[in-house]
Amino acid sequence: MTASEADPRGRARAGRVRFATFNVLHGRPMRNGRPVAVPAGSGPEAPLVRAVASLDADLLALQELDRLQERSGRVDQARAAAEGAEAPYWRYASAFPTKQAPADGRTSEPDEPGLRVYGPREAEGGTDVNEGVPSHGIALLSRLPVRHWRARRLAPAPVPLPLRTPGRPGLTVSWDHPRAALAAVLEGPHGPFTVVALHLSFVPGWNVRQLLEVRAWTADLPGPQVLLGDLNLTGALPKAVLNSPTRKGRTGRRRTRDDATTRPPRRWYDLARTPTYPAHRPLVQFDHVLATGIAADTVTGVDTPPTGVSDHRPLVVELPL
Repeated sequence: MTASEADPRGRARAGRVRFATFNVLHGRPMRNGRPVAVPAGSGPEAPLVRAVASLDADLLALQELDRLQERSGRVDQARAAAEGAEAPYWRYASAFPTKQAPADGRTSEPDEPGLRVYGPREAEGGTDVNEGVPSHGIALLSRLPVRHWRARRLAPAPVPLPLRTPGRPGLTVSWDHPRAALAAVLEGPHGPFTVVALHLSFVPGWNVRQLLEVRAWTADLPGPQVLLGDLNLTGALPKAVLNSPTRKGRTGRRRTRDDATTRPPRRWYDLARTPTYPAHRPLVQFDHVLATGIAADTVTGVDTPPTGVSDHRPLVVELPL
């Protein structure tokens, strides 16, 4: 355990834990749906740090984070966000290594491993912090002690899709990129629980496949479980996917109609149904908080506050854990 992990700010307030998920668009300031410059006189990380600090979350899942990218001032955004949130327990998972390129905006680094995980140990020790391959990924920040961390890389969809891109008119044909998921088993006020942070593909169908992959990947972790992230799925779809039956067939052979179909052992609940995108005028919900082992009617403090950063709004809830 490092010095930064030794003394968390304190236990969650009165037995309730404040959760938030936020797609931060690499900390890009926005006004009326358009990107704007970072205010003069402040560091490139300042808008992001202010935004995450304003959420006052005990557990915070962040998506679309940069690490050492030129466009975000070569800042380790996960470390800056963790310091701003006063969350001494944190991990950053690089979904893919990439750097700025004049031709198409980015280029991959084929010699870099597909998934790397960084935390306070690397930040404090200076290991590969101020040098190394720029990357893009997700982070999970916690004020509560973490017993165990787990990370997984999710393969990209094999087909492109036209998307709206902040600052660009019309639609841009975009290829998907690898994604990442982070899981942590934490010490809560009433015992251990699991938090899963993830960012799924924008390609319909492929994101469903990834969510089912994550469900299977975390099935052995202790409950209650809370899943946070930008799922690129709207409304009640994430809950329906997580509660969908699983088909059991023999390994190595094609599934048939006679294969057994069973319900997943855990029942998942949607804890907040409110639009989060676009930030200046939310119309749809891509960002979700789902849980199993927690009654849906115990959630309080649901909020989607404006932050001045990103094209998404954060989603905040409080739970009795």
